[in-house]
Amino acid sequence: MKAMILAAGLGERMRPLTDHTPKPLLMAGGKPLIIWQIERLRRAGFTELVINHAHLGLQIEDFLGDGRTFGVSIRYSDEGEPLETAGGIATAMPLLGEAPFLVTNGDVYTEYDYARLAPVLKAMAADPGRLAHLVLVDNPPHHPGGDFMLQEGRVKPPSALGTRCPVLTFSGIGCYRPELFAGIRAGEKARLAPLLTAAMAEGRVTGEHYAGRWEDVGTPERLQALDAELTAMAIGSVPDHDRRLSPCPSPHPDPLPPAGEGVDRVASRRSR
Repeated sequence: MKAMILAAGLGERMRPLTDHTPKPLLMAGGKPLIIWQIERLRRAGFTELVINHAHLGLQIEDFLGDGRTFGVSIRYSDEGEPLETAGGIATAMPLLGEAPFLVTNGDVYTEYDYARLAPVLKAMAADPGRLAHLVLVDNPPHHPGGDFMLQEGRVKPPSALGTRCPVLTFSGIGCYRPELFAGIRAGEKARLAPLLTAAMAEGRVTGEHYAGRWEDVGTPERLQALDAELTAMAIGSVPDHDRRLSPCPSPHPDPLPPAGEGVDRVASRRSR
């Protein structure tokens, strides 16, 4: 199983912190944001990682190296200039291979258990009808409108007719088949939302609702609050926030039913 960590954003809303430090290397609770992600991926069995970068990206390579210090293997996709989410993934495709893969962000904090996605990737590998699987979360205060709806294990755009499920926020955590990015050339800028919307129209995007801890660390104030909380947790004054998944009501016990921005607002928020 391979995982890609998106780390090519400019971090404009985090300035002046990101003037000299890429956002994924900003500290929270005594370690960079991206290390929290790498550690959770490693514990879930994802040890082959691909990281894209652009803004001050060589700092990321210098800090992480080949990943052995952190118990993983890391390969890098240097974009030079940010290529948007889909463009970055398509450019890194030679490093990701031909099997379905996981993608997450290097500048968020989450307690999501990535091990839940191992069977999802296995199921997607066996079913070409499943192009993507998205993890949706409750809408944070700074993004109350959400991105997508989840109905019986399938993800739909908020404009879908006849769907009454609440609109949730895309966490940036997703599993994808390489075919989703087949029409994008390496080095081409491309947004993820149009690809997903087209796949949703064909019923080829599944998903799940994660009700646990997820933080879009998009401003210095939110980073400072997270840093204070994680530091307190480290000294034992705050209990762990590990919460259970809250599945969307569905008659299907399998969150991946048989197959026959939102997203880019999230991506653009993180690239600013």
